[in-house]
Amino acid sequence: MALIDLLPKHLFTTRGWGLLASGVGFLLLAQIMGRRDLLALGILLLVLPLVSLAGVRILKPRFQVFREFHPSSVETSSTATVRLAVARTGAAAGPVIMEEQLPPRFGEPPAFRFPARAASGGTSRYEYHLRSGKRGQFRIGPVTAEFCDPFGLSLHQHEIDDGDILTVTPAAVELPATGLAGARGNDGVTATRIRANPSDDDVMTREYRHGDPMRRVHWAATARHGELMVRQEESVTTPEATIILDQRYSAFVSGSAAVFGPAHEDAFELVSSENFEWVVTAAMSISAHLADRNYSLRFLDAAGHPAFRTSRSAPYPETEEFSGVGGLQSIAESLAAIQLSGPRHVHGERSRKEAAVVEGAEAPFEDHLMDKLAAHRLRGPVLALLGNMPLSEARALAPAAGYGANAFALVVTDHPHHVQPVIEALKLGGWRAVAVSSRTDLTAAWAGFDQGEILAAAAAAMDVRRGAAVPR
Repeated sequence: MALIDLLPKHLFTTRGWGLLASGVGFLLLAQIMGRRDLLALGILLLVLPLVSLAGVRILKPRFQVFREFHPSSVETSSTATVRLAVARTGAAAGPVIMEEQLPPRFGEPPAFRFPARAASGGTSRYEYHLRSGKRGQFRIGPVTAEFCDPFGLSLHQHEIDDGDILTVTPAAVELPATGLAGARGNDGVTATRIRANPSDDDVMTREYRHGDPMRRVHWAATARHGELMVRQEESVTTPEATIILDQRYSAFVSGSAAVFGPAHEDAFELVSSENFEWVVTAAMSISAHLADRNYSLRFLDAAGHPAFRTSRSAPYPETEEFSGVGGLQSIAESLAAIQLSGPRHVHGERSRKEAAVVEGAEAPFEDHLMDKLAAHRLRGPVLALLGNMPLSEARALAPAAGYGANAFALVVTDHPHHVQPVIEALKLGGWRAVAVSSRTDLTAAWAGFDQGEILAAAAAAMDVRRGAAVPR
Protein backbone atom coordinates (compact mmCIF):
# COMPACT_ATOMS: atom_id res chain seq x y z
CA MET A 1 0.00 0.00 0.00
CA ALA A 2 2.86 2.33 0.84
CA LEU A 3 4.40 1.63 -2.57
CA ILE A 4 1.14 2.60 -4.32
CA ASP A 5 1.13 5.91 -2.46
CA LEU A 6 4.58 6.71 -3.88
CA LEU A 7 3.46 6.28 -7.49
CA PRO A 8 2.45 9.34 -9.59
CA LYS A 9 -1.19 10.30 -9.22
CA HIS A 10 -3.62 11.10 -12.05
CA LEU A 11 -2.01 8.61 -14.45
CA PHE A 12 -3.25 5.12 -13.66
CA THR A 13 -5.67 3.54 -11.27
CA THR A 14 -4.58 0.84 -8.86
CA ARG A 15 -5.73 -1.69 -11.45
CA GLY A 16 -3.63 0.01 -14.12
CA TRP A 17 -0.52 0.06 -11.96
CA GLY A 18 -1.14 -3.60 -11.17
CA LEU A 19 -1.23 -4.51 -14.85
CA LEU A 20 1.98 -2.57 -15.49
CA ALA A 21 3.71 -4.32 -12.60
CA SER A 22 2.47 -7.70 -13.84
CA GLY A 23 3.69 -6.92 -17.34
CA VAL A 24 7.16 -6.11 -16.05
CA GLY A 25 7.12 -9.33 -14.02
CA PHE A 26 6.12 -11.48 -17.00
CA LEU A 27 8.87 -9.88 -19.12
CA LEU A 28 11.43 -10.81 -16.50
CA LEU A 29 10.09 -14.37 -16.33
CA ALA A 30 10.14 -14.59 -20.13
CA GLN A 31 13.78 -13.50 -20.11
CA ILE A 32 14.70 -16.02 -17.41
CA MET A 33 12.66 -18.97 -18.71
CA GLY A 34 12.93 -18.20 -22.42
CA ARG A 35 9.18 -18.51 -22.93
CA ARG A 36 7.65 -16.63 -25.90
CA ASP A 37 4.13 -16.88 -24.53
CA LEU A 38 5.19 -15.10 -21.30
CA LEU A 39 6.87 -12.41 -23.44
CA ALA A 40 3.64 -11.80 -25.41
CA LEU A 41 1.58 -11.70 -22.21
CA GLY A 42 4.01 -9.24 -20.61
CA ILE A 43 3.88 -6.94 -23.63
CA LEU A 44 0.06 -7.07 -23.66
CA LEU A 45 -0.13 -6.20 -19.97
CA LEU A 46 2.20 -3.24 -20.52
CA VAL A 47 0.52 -1.92 -23.67
CA LEU A 48 -3.07 -2.11 -22.47
CA PRO A 49 -2.77 0.59 -19.71
CA LEU A 50 -0.71 2.80 -22.04
CA VAL A 51 -3.31 2.59 -24.81
CA SER A 52 -6.02 3.35 -22.26
CA LEU A 53 -4.06 6.39 -21.07
CA ALA A 54 -3.69 7.69 -24.65
CA GLY A 55 -7.36 7.13 -25.33
CA VAL A 56 -8.61 8.94 -22.26
CA ARG A 57 -6.41 11.94 -23.12
CA ILE A 58 -7.47 12.13 -26.76
CA LEU A 59 -11.18 11.33 -26.41
CA LYS A 60 -12.15 13.93 -23.82
CA PRO A 61 -15.74 14.10 -22.61
CA ARG A 62 -17.32 17.45 -23.41
CA PHE A 63 -19.16 19.65 -20.90
CA GLN A 64 -20.62 23.12 -20.67
CA VAL A 65 -20.16 25.14 -17.49
CA PHE A 66 -22.20 28.21 -16.57
CA ARG A 67 -20.92 30.21 -13.59
CA GLU A 68 -22.71 33.11 -11.90
CA PHE A 69 -21.62 35.36 -9.04
CA HIS A 70 -24.14 36.91 -6.70
CA PRO A 71 -23.57 39.79 -6.35
CA SER A 72 -21.65 40.25 -9.59
CA SER A 73 -18.96 42.16 -7.67
CA VAL A 74 -18.50 41.85 -3.93
CA GLU A 75 -16.96 44.10 -1.28
CA THR A 76 -13.97 42.96 0.73
CA SER A 77 -14.88 40.79 3.74
CA SER A 78 -18.37 40.22 2.29
CA THR A 79 -19.63 36.89 1.02
CA ALA A 80 -20.22 36.11 -2.64
CA THR A 81 -22.35 33.18 -3.71
CA VAL A 82 -21.08 31.19 -6.68
CA ARG A 83 -23.64 29.18 -8.65
CA LEU A 84 -22.50 26.52 -11.10
CA ALA A 85 -24.49 24.71 -13.74
CA VAL A 86 -22.71 21.81 -15.47
CA ALA A 87 -24.16 19.96 -18.46
CA ARG A 88 -22.68 17.12 -20.48
CA THR A 89 -22.61 17.78 -24.25
CA GLY A 90 -20.78 14.64 -25.41
CA ALA A 91 -21.41 10.94 -25.08
CA ALA A 92 -22.62 9.79 -21.68
CA ALA A 93 -20.15 8.17 -19.32
CA GLY A 94 -20.04 7.20 -15.71
CA PRO A 95 -20.02 9.49 -12.65
CA VAL A 96 -17.21 12.05 -12.49
CA ILE A 97 -15.62 13.84 -9.54
CA MET A 98 -15.18 17.53 -10.38
CA GLU A 99 -13.30 20.26 -8.57
CA GLU A 100 -13.54 24.06 -8.83
CA GLN A 101 -10.05 25.58 -8.87
CA LEU A 102 -9.60 28.64 -6.62
CA PRO A 103 -6.79 31.08 -5.76
CA PRO A 104 -5.06 30.00 -2.52
CA ARG A 105 -6.58 32.88 -0.53
CA PHE A 106 -10.03 31.29 -0.81
CA GLY A 107 -9.01 28.04 0.86
CA GLU A 108 -9.67 24.47 -0.24
CA PRO A 109 -11.31 24.08 -3.66
CA PRO A 110 -14.84 22.66 -3.52
CA ALA A 111 -15.34 19.19 -5.01
CA PHE A 112 -18.61 17.73 -6.25
CA ARG A 113 -19.92 14.68 -8.01
CA PHE A 114 -21.39 14.79 -11.52
CA PRO A 115 -24.20 14.12 -12.13
CA ALA A 116 -25.69 15.53 -8.97
CA ARG A 117 -28.45 13.64 -7.20
CA ALA A 118 -30.91 16.44 -7.92
CA ALA A 119 -29.89 16.90 -11.57
CA SER A 120 -32.68 17.96 -13.91
CA GLY A 121 -32.73 18.05 -17.69
CA GLY A 122 -29.17 16.73 -17.87
CA THR A 123 -27.83 19.75 -15.94
CA SER A 124 -26.36 19.53 -12.45
CA ARG A 125 -26.40 22.64 -10.25
CA TYR A 126 -24.05 23.46 -7.39
CA GLU A 127 -23.54 26.39 -5.04
CA TYR A 128 -20.77 27.52 -2.70
CA HIS A 129 -19.58 30.73 -1.02
CA LEU A 130 -16.40 32.83 -1.21
CA ARG A 131 -15.00 35.66 0.88
CA SER A 132 -11.88 37.77 0.35
CA GLY A 133 -10.30 40.21 2.76
CA LYS A 134 -8.36 41.82 -0.08
CA ARG A 135 -9.59 43.78 -3.09
CA GLY A 136 -8.71 42.76 -6.63
CA GLN A 137 -9.77 40.52 -9.46
CA PHE A 138 -9.50 36.77 -9.05
CA ARG A 139 -9.98 33.95 -11.52
CA ILE A 140 -12.55 31.51 -10.18
CA GLY A 141 -12.26 28.16 -11.90
CA PRO A 142 -11.72 26.40 -14.14
CA VAL A 143 -13.64 23.28 -13.19
CA THR A 144 -11.38 20.25 -13.47
CA ALA A 145 -12.60 16.69 -13.78
CA GLU A 146 -10.77 13.40 -13.52
CA PHE A 147 -11.89 10.87 -16.11
CA CYS A 148 -11.27 7.14 -16.28
CA ASP A 149 -11.24 4.83 -19.31
CA PRO A 150 -13.96 2.17 -19.66
CA PHE A 151 -11.60 -0.53 -18.31
CA GLY A 152 -10.72 1.48 -15.21
CA LEU A 153 -7.01 1.47 -15.95
CA SER A 154 -5.95 5.09 -16.59
CA LEU A 155 -6.87 8.52 -15.29
CA HIS A 156 -6.74 11.97 -16.81
CA GLN A 157 -7.60 15.28 -15.19
CA HIS A 158 -8.41 18.18 -17.50
CA GLU A 159 -10.15 21.54 -17.46
CA ILE A 160 -13.69 21.69 -18.82
CA ASP A 161 -14.03 25.50 -18.91
CA ASP A 162 -11.90 28.65 -18.76
CA GLY A 163 -13.07 30.09 -15.43
CA ASP A 164 -14.53 33.52 -14.73
CA ILE A 165 -13.30 36.70 -13.06
CA LEU A 166 -14.63 37.72 -9.65
CA THR A 167 -14.19 41.42 -8.84
CA VAL A 168 -13.69 42.26 -5.16
CA THR A 169 -14.18 45.98 -4.53
CA PRO A 170 -12.87 47.96 -1.53
CA ALA A 171 -15.44 48.38 1.21
CA ALA A 172 -16.40 51.95 2.10
CA VAL A 173 -15.95 53.24 5.64
CA GLU A 174 -18.80 55.40 6.89
CA LEU A 175 -17.50 58.94 7.29
CA PRO A 176 -18.88 61.60 9.65
CA ALA A 177 -20.52 64.75 8.33
CA THR A 178 -18.07 67.65 8.02
CA GLY A 179 -17.97 71.17 6.65
CA LEU A 180 -17.47 69.61 3.22
CA ALA A 181 -21.24 69.06 2.94
CA GLY A 182 -21.73 72.78 2.40
CA ALA A 183 -18.89 73.26 -0.07
CA ARG A 184 -21.00 73.07 -3.20
CA GLY A 185 -19.59 75.95 -5.21
CA ASN A 186 -21.39 78.26 -7.60
CA ASP A 187 -23.35 75.60 -9.48
CA GLY A 188 -25.68 74.07 -6.95
CA VAL A 189 -24.98 75.91 -3.72
CA THR A 190 -28.67 76.42 -3.03
CA ALA A 191 -31.77 74.48 -3.92
CA THR A 192 -34.52 76.42 -5.70
CA ARG A 193 -36.96 77.96 -3.23
CA ILE A 194 -40.68 77.76 -3.89
CA ARG A 195 -42.99 80.21 -2.13
CA ALA A 196 -46.71 80.73 -2.45
CA ASN A 197 -46.56 84.54 -2.70
CA PRO A 198 -43.04 85.76 -3.43
CA SER A 199 -42.43 89.45 -3.00
CA ASP A 200 -40.24 91.63 -5.15
CA ASP A 201 -37.51 91.48 -2.53
CA ASP A 202 -37.37 87.67 -2.84
CA VAL A 203 -36.57 87.76 -6.56
CA MET A 204 -32.89 87.83 -7.59
CA THR A 205 -32.19 90.07 -10.60
CA ARG A 206 -29.33 90.95 -12.91
CA GLU A 207 -28.76 93.24 -15.86
CA TYR A 208 -30.33 92.38 -19.20
CA ARG A 209 -28.08 90.48 -21.63
CA HIS A 210 -28.56 90.08 -25.35
CA GLY A 211 -30.71 87.04 -25.99
CA ASP A 212 -32.61 87.07 -22.66
CA PRO A 213 -36.34 86.50 -23.27
CA MET A 214 -38.50 89.57 -22.58
CA ARG A 215 -40.83 87.53 -20.36
CA ARG A 216 -38.04 87.46 -17.74
CA VAL A 217 -37.79 91.25 -17.53
CA HIS A 218 -38.41 92.42 -13.96
CA TRP A 219 -40.07 95.82 -14.43
CA ALA A 220 -39.95 96.91 -10.79
CA ALA A 221 -36.20 96.31 -10.60
CA THR A 222 -35.79 98.02 -13.99
CA ALA A 223 -37.49 101.12 -12.62
CA ARG A 224 -35.32 101.16 -9.50
CA HIS A 225 -32.01 100.67 -11.31
CA GLY A 226 -32.73 102.77 -14.38
CA GLU A 227 -31.66 99.95 -16.72
CA LEU A 228 -33.29 96.81 -18.05
CA MET A 229 -33.17 94.02 -15.41
CA VAL A 230 -34.22 90.35 -15.68
CA ARG A 231 -35.04 87.69 -13.13
CA GLN A 232 -32.02 85.63 -12.07
CA GLU A 233 -32.91 81.94 -11.98
CA GLU A 234 -31.28 80.04 -9.17
CA SER A 235 -29.06 77.20 -10.28
CA VAL A 236 -30.02 73.69 -9.33
CA THR A 237 -27.09 71.98 -11.01
CA THR A 238 -25.85 68.85 -9.27
CA PRO A 239 -22.87 69.75 -7.09
CA GLU A 240 -19.55 68.35 -8.24
CA ALA A 241 -16.47 67.10 -6.43
CA THR A 242 -13.10 66.46 -8.04
CA ILE A 243 -10.84 63.79 -6.51
CA ILE A 244 -7.16 63.74 -7.43
CA LEU A 245 -5.96 60.17 -6.89
CA ASP A 246 -2.19 59.88 -6.72
CA GLN A 247 -1.13 56.40 -7.86
CA ARG A 248 2.53 56.88 -8.62
CA TYR A 249 4.87 54.12 -7.51
CA SER A 250 7.45 56.69 -6.41
CA ALA A 251 4.90 58.39 -4.12
CA PHE A 252 4.00 55.28 -2.17
CA VAL A 253 7.12 53.11 -2.20
CA SER A 254 10.32 54.46 -0.75
CA GLY A 255 13.03 53.31 1.62
CA SER A 256 11.92 50.32 3.68
CA ALA A 257 8.24 50.59 2.71
CA ALA A 258 6.70 47.20 1.99
CA VAL A 259 5.37 46.70 -1.52
CA PHE A 260 3.14 43.92 -2.77
CA GLY A 261 3.82 42.68 -6.25
CA PRO A 262 2.62 40.04 -8.69
CA ALA A 263 4.00 36.55 -8.23
CA HIS A 264 4.80 34.44 -11.28
CA GLU A 265 1.95 32.05 -10.46
CA ASP A 266 -0.63 34.80 -9.88
CA ALA A 267 -0.99 37.26 -12.73
CA PHE A 268 -3.86 38.97 -10.91
CA GLU A 269 -1.75 40.14 -7.96
CA LEU A 270 -1.60 43.94 -7.67
CA VAL A 271 1.42 46.22 -7.26
CA SER A 272 0.49 48.07 -4.09
CA SER A 273 1.58 49.05 -0.59
CA GLU A 274 -0.06 49.57 2.78
CA ASN A 275 -0.18 53.33 2.24
CA PHE A 276 -1.78 52.96 -1.18
CA GLU A 277 -4.35 50.51 0.17
CA TRP A 278 -5.28 53.19 2.73
CA VAL A 279 -5.70 55.68 -0.11
CA VAL A 280 -7.92 53.28 -2.09
CA THR A 281 -10.16 52.75 0.95
CA ALA A 282 -10.29 56.51 1.47
CA ALA A 283 -11.24 57.08 -2.19
CA MET A 284 -14.06 54.55 -1.95
CA SER A 285 -15.31 55.95 1.37
CA ILE A 286 -15.23 59.57 0.21
CA SER A 287 -17.02 58.63 -3.01
CA ALA A 288 -19.81 56.90 -1.09
CA HIS A 289 -20.00 59.80 1.38
CA LEU A 290 -20.40 62.39 -1.39
CA ALA A 291 -22.66 60.26 -3.58
CA ASP A 292 -25.08 60.00 -0.65
CA ARG A 293 -25.22 63.81 -0.75
CA ASN A 294 -26.01 63.84 -4.48
CA TYR A 295 -22.57 64.93 -5.66
CA SER A 296 -21.34 63.95 -9.08
CA LEU A 297 -17.71 62.85 -8.89
CA ARG A 298 -14.72 63.38 -11.13
CA PHE A 299 -11.54 61.31 -10.73
CA LEU A 300 -8.18 62.52 -12.06
CA ASP A 301 -4.65 61.24 -11.57
CA ALA A 302 -1.69 63.41 -10.61
CA ALA A 303 -1.12 64.41 -14.24
CA GLY A 304 -4.78 65.30 -14.90
CA HIS A 305 -5.75 62.18 -16.86
CA PRO A 306 -8.72 59.91 -16.01
CA ALA A 307 -7.66 58.19 -12.82
CA PHE A 308 -8.86 54.73 -13.82
CA ARG A 309 -7.38 54.47 -17.30
CA THR A 310 -4.76 51.92 -16.11
CA SER A 311 -7.12 49.88 -13.93
CA ARG A 312 -7.88 46.54 -15.56
CA SER A 313 -11.13 46.27 -13.59
CA ALA A 314 -12.50 49.64 -14.77
CA PRO A 315 -15.71 49.23 -16.80
CA TYR A 316 -14.95 52.51 -18.63
CA PRO A 317 -11.21 53.27 -18.27
CA GLU A 318 -11.29 56.62 -20.07
CA THR A 319 -14.24 57.98 -18.08
CA GLU A 320 -13.51 60.56 -15.41
CA GLU A 321 -17.01 61.73 -14.43
CA PHE A 322 -19.44 59.60 -12.42
CA SER A 323 -22.88 60.23 -10.97
CA GLY A 324 -25.69 58.34 -9.32
CA VAL A 325 -25.79 54.78 -8.07
CA GLY A 326 -24.40 53.44 -11.34
CA GLY A 327 -21.49 55.87 -11.19
CA LEU A 328 -20.63 54.83 -7.64
CA GLN A 329 -20.65 51.17 -8.68
CA SER A 330 -18.31 51.99 -11.58
CA ILE A 331 -15.95 53.75 -9.15
CA ALA A 332 -15.98 50.72 -6.84
CA GLU A 333 -15.20 48.32 -9.70
CA SER A 334 -12.48 50.63 -11.04
CA LEU A 335 -10.82 50.81 -7.62
CA ALA A 336 -10.87 47.00 -7.31
CA ALA A 337 -7.77 46.45 -9.44
CA ILE A 338 -6.13 49.88 -9.48
CA GLN A 339 -2.43 49.64 -8.69
CA LEU A 340 0.75 51.67 -8.48
CA SER A 341 2.26 52.73 -11.77
CA GLY A 342 4.96 54.95 -13.20
CA PRO A 343 8.74 55.17 -12.66
CA ARG A 344 10.08 52.82 -9.98
CA HIS A 345 13.67 53.97 -9.61
CA VAL A 346 13.53 57.52 -8.27
CA HIS A 347 16.27 59.16 -6.24
CA GLY A 348 15.90 62.65 -4.87
CA GLU A 349 13.62 65.55 -5.60
CA ARG A 350 14.84 66.48 -9.07
CA SER A 351 14.91 62.94 -10.42
CA ARG A 352 11.15 62.48 -9.98
CA LYS A 353 10.40 64.90 -12.81
CA GLU A 354 13.36 63.69 -14.87
CA ALA A 355 12.25 60.04 -14.54
CA ALA A 356 8.77 60.96 -15.70
CA VAL A 357 10.20 62.62 -18.80
CA VAL A 358 12.54 59.70 -19.53
CA GLU A 359 9.72 57.12 -19.31
CA GLY A 360 7.30 59.21 -21.35
CA ALA A 361 5.04 60.13 -18.44
CA GLU A 362 3.79 63.62 -17.78
CA ALA A 363 5.12 65.48 -14.77
CA PRO A 364 2.58 65.61 -11.93
CA PHE A 365 0.57 68.70 -10.93
CA GLU A 366 1.46 70.63 -14.08
CA ASP A 367 -0.60 72.53 -16.68
CA HIS A 368 -2.73 69.62 -17.85
CA LEU A 369 -4.12 69.02 -14.36
CA MET A 370 -4.62 72.75 -13.79
CA ASP A 371 -6.52 73.07 -17.07
CA LYS A 372 -8.83 70.21 -16.05
CA LEU A 373 -9.52 71.87 -12.70
CA ALA A 374 -10.06 75.27 -14.32
CA ALA A 375 -12.72 73.79 -16.63
CA HIS A 376 -14.87 73.05 -13.57
CA ARG A 377 -13.81 76.04 -11.51
CA LEU A 378 -15.75 76.51 -8.25
CA ARG A 379 -18.35 73.85 -9.02
CA GLY A 380 -17.53 72.06 -5.80
CA PRO A 381 -14.71 70.84 -3.57
CA VAL A 382 -11.39 69.48 -4.76
CA LEU A 383 -9.92 66.56 -2.79
CA ALA A 384 -6.41 65.21 -3.21
CA LEU A 385 -5.32 61.77 -1.96
CA LEU A 386 -1.55 61.93 -2.08
CA GLY A 387 1.55 59.95 -1.19
CA ASN A 388 5.05 61.15 -0.40
CA MET A 389 5.94 64.20 -2.42
CA PRO A 390 8.84 66.67 -2.49
CA LEU A 391 8.31 70.29 -1.55
CA SER A 392 8.49 71.35 -5.21
CA GLU A 393 5.46 69.21 -6.07
CA ALA A 394 3.54 70.57 -3.08
CA ARG A 395 4.22 74.11 -4.28
CA ALA A 396 3.10 73.18 -7.79
CA LEU A 397 -0.15 71.70 -6.46
CA ALA A 398 -0.87 74.47 -3.94
CA PRO A 399 -2.53 76.94 -6.39
CA ALA A 400 -5.03 74.28 -7.43
CA ALA A 401 -6.98 75.03 -4.26
CA GLY A 402 -8.24 78.18 -5.95
CA TYR A 403 -10.23 76.13 -8.45
CA GLY A 404 -12.42 74.51 -5.81
CA ALA A 405 -15.08 75.83 -3.48
CA ASN A 406 -12.97 74.11 -0.83
CA ALA A 407 -9.78 72.08 -1.11
CA PHE A 408 -8.89 69.05 1.02
CA ALA A 409 -5.68 67.01 0.94
CA LEU A 410 -4.71 63.78 2.68
CA VAL A 411 -0.98 63.05 2.48
CA VAL A 412 -0.28 59.41 3.34
CA THR A 413 3.26 58.68 4.48
CA ASP A 414 5.13 56.40 6.88
CA HIS A 415 6.38 59.41 8.85
CA PRO A 416 3.69 62.15 8.99
CA HIS A 417 5.87 64.49 11.06
CA HIS A 418 8.51 64.50 8.30
CA VAL A 419 6.18 66.03 5.72
CA GLN A 420 5.19 69.13 7.65
CA PRO A 421 6.91 71.45 5.09
CA VAL A 422 4.70 69.83 2.41
CA ILE A 423 1.60 70.31 4.56
CA GLU A 424 2.47 73.96 5.21
CA ALA A 425 3.04 74.60 1.49
CA LEU A 426 -0.39 73.17 0.69
CA LYS A 427 -2.03 75.17 3.46
CA LEU A 428 -0.39 78.31 2.18
CA GLY A 429 -2.15 77.75 -1.15
CA GLY A 430 -5.55 77.35 0.54
CA TRP A 431 -5.74 73.58 1.08
CA ARG A 432 -6.96 71.96 4.26
CA ALA A 433 -4.17 69.41 4.46
CA VAL A 434 -3.62 66.55 6.91
CA ALA A 435 -0.69 64.12 7.08
CA VAL A 436 -1.62 60.55 7.98
CA SER A 437 -0.14 57.04 7.92
CA SER A 438 -1.64 53.69 6.99
CA ARG A 439 -2.37 53.16 10.69
CA THR A 440 -4.46 56.34 10.98
CA ASP A 441 -8.18 55.87 11.48
CA LEU A 442 -9.90 57.16 8.34
CA THR A 443 -12.90 58.63 10.15
CA ALA A 444 -10.60 60.53 12.50
CA ALA A 445 -8.58 61.90 9.57
CA TRP A 446 -11.75 62.97 7.80
CA ALA A 447 -13.13 64.68 10.89
CA GLY A 448 -9.78 66.43 11.31
CA PHE A 449 -10.58 68.69 8.37
CA ASP A 450 -13.05 70.55 10.57
CA GLN A 451 -10.66 71.18 13.43
CA GLY A 452 -9.39 74.72 13.51
CA GLU A 453 -9.40 75.46 9.77
CA ILE A 454 -13.01 75.81 8.70
CA LEU A 455 -13.20 79.59 9.04
CA ALA A 456 -9.89 80.16 7.28
CA ALA A 457 -10.80 77.86 4.38
CA ALA A 458 -14.24 79.41 4.02
CA ALA A 459 -12.75 82.90 3.96
CA ALA A 460 -10.26 81.87 1.29
CA ALA A 461 -13.02 80.35 -0.83
CA MET A 462 -15.09 83.52 -0.46
CA ASP A 463 -12.17 85.61 -1.69
CA VAL A 464 -11.98 83.48 -4.81
CA ARG A 465 -15.73 83.84 -5.43
CA ARG A 466 -15.34 87.61 -5.22
CA GLY A 467 -12.93 87.52 -8.13
CA ALA A 468 -9.52 87.04 -6.56
CA ALA A 469 -6.99 85.95 -9.16
CA VAL A 470 -6.12 82.30 -9.24
CA PRO A 471 -2.34 81.85 -9.26
CA ARG A 472 -0.83 79.52 -11.81
